[in-house]
Amino acid sequence: MAYRGADRQPEPADPSPDPVLAAADPTLTASADAGIARAAAELLALSHSIHAEPELAFAEFRSVAKTLEPLRERGFAVETGVAGLDTAFTATYGHGPLVVGICAEYDALPGMGHACGHNIIAASAVGAALGLAEVADACAITVKVFGTPAEESGGGKVLMLERGVFDGVAMAMMVHPGPYDIVGARSLALADLSISYTGRAAHASAAPEQGRNAGDAVTVAQVALGLLRQHLAPGQQLHGIVESGGVAPNIVPEHAELLYYLRAADSASLDDLMRRASACFEAGALATGTTHDIRMLAPTYTELTPDAAVLYAYREQIAGIGRVPLSPELEAARPLGSTDMGNVTNVIPGIHPVIGIDAAGSVTHQPEFAAACVTDSADLAVIDGATALARTAIQVAGDQFHRERLLEHSVQRQEDFR
Repeated sequence: MAYRGADRQPEPADPSPDPVLAAADPTLTASADAGIARAAAELLALSHSIHAEPELAFAEFRSVAKTLEPLRERGFAVETGVAGLDTAFTATYGHGPLVVGICAEYDALPGMGHACGHNIIAASAVGAALGLAEVADACAITVKVFGTPAEESGGGKVLMLERGVFDGVAMAMMVHPGPYDIVGARSLALADLSISYTGRAAHASAAPEQGRNAGDAVTVAQVALGLLRQHLAPGQQLHGIVESGGVAPNIVPEHAELLYYLRAADSASLDDLMRRASACFEAGALATGTTHDIRMLAPTYTELTPDAAVLYAYREQIAGIGRVPLSPELEAARPLGSTDMGNVTNVIPGIHPVIGIDAAGSVTHQPEFAAACVTDSADLAVIDGATALARTAIQVAGDQFHRERLLEHSVQRQEDFR
């Protein structure tokens, strides 16, 4: 393949590279677009089918089978159960040195189904992969779809990353639905905690002095957390629920449990928040004479750190298909929750943009947003998201400078692990 930008000399990987890229080859983008268009009906059927049968973290068996079907038919080499996770997979096509990773998510929310639109994520990932398969040889790339379970709770990508599944990947991409198109989406670092209290049961009327109230420990801890909120640093958040607090009004609760998320702008700030919140959890135990235990329920999610050049290409491509994303100034105004894709972008150049759908004023994690994820607008997002991702990969792969930068980064990462 004749690469554009060949007159620019590659340099060692730089955390802030020149983001300007040469234009994508229109012949190649047209071929990818055509591949996606041919698969459009199948992609939309996939999105709707996953949406109709929501499955929770690490149990997305039907969703995985549905996602793999069009990839197998196109000749992708499939490996299931990767990283020791039953619902994780890889699907690979091509033999080029530049490995382009596309992440598919498919887990749903408890009691709310696909209110985060992971059905759109899975279908757009498959669509992008099918488009890139049309030009894999011409672009000298390997296309690799990563089926990543348990993004909502469990951190499938973190486990896959730690267990070597992402080794050799030069760039990683995905799109996530939301009310607006956001190219440089921000996320918060996240800790997913269980805080359990153990006291002593007693008759709440006949012998309350014999009891040690684990439910009261929960109350004290939550009051302390509420008072802490005034003094949180910018970007720090904490929110949670009482998972259990007793079994009957006439029994002093022997056991109680809180489930809490701690979030912060970056990992260092999250460590600070963890220290301060832990003191509040301990206060509940001290005040009530109970004991407590803090457990991490999932790997810590780090903040998104998108690659500037890949982001530049995506912004060009999403605008090229007629979408108008938020300005960079507005992008920076508010983070969009947390994602285990942050961990991936911390070690592999990548992006996690938001593809807009008409959600009638609703936002993610609302039932109304779940309903919006199988509308005509959501179907358009599947096709547009797939098209923008495929075109982005083509543009980056065709720019000699950034191609070499990504390859060098991939090689260096593998050497660092040796």
